[in-house]
Amino acid sequence: MPRNTSRPPAAHAQFVRRFPKLGKAWDFVNEEGGAGPLDAKTQRLLKLAIGIGAMREGAVHSGVRKARDAGASLAEMEQVVALAATTIGFPSAVAVWGWVREEAKGGARPRGARRR
Repeated sequence: MPRNTSRPPAAHAQFVRRFPKLGKAWDFVNEEGGAGPLDAKTQRLLKLAIGIGAMREGAVHSGVRKARDAGASLAEMEQVVALAATTIGFPSAVAVWGWVREEAKGGARPRGARRR
């Protein structure tokens, strides 16, 4: 998997401290999923696509950080959004595109905006 330069949110670390066996199990799942012929950047773009398809804002934000860490460009991540548009619909694609661009710019959320 990609080099780790992003840090997970504080809630993730607190959850793993509270439930260490779940944290270890999650690490095993990620390790096994990463074992295969796909390079790290492709894996991260696919994971981003899955988060987009599921309309999981947190997964999209995380996916952007991790894809960027694996060497994906904003243009590549935006192409993932464009590819998903016919599946998730135009309004959803616009929303997801905003999440991707928001995270790519440092994760700042407009005042009053909230996660779903």
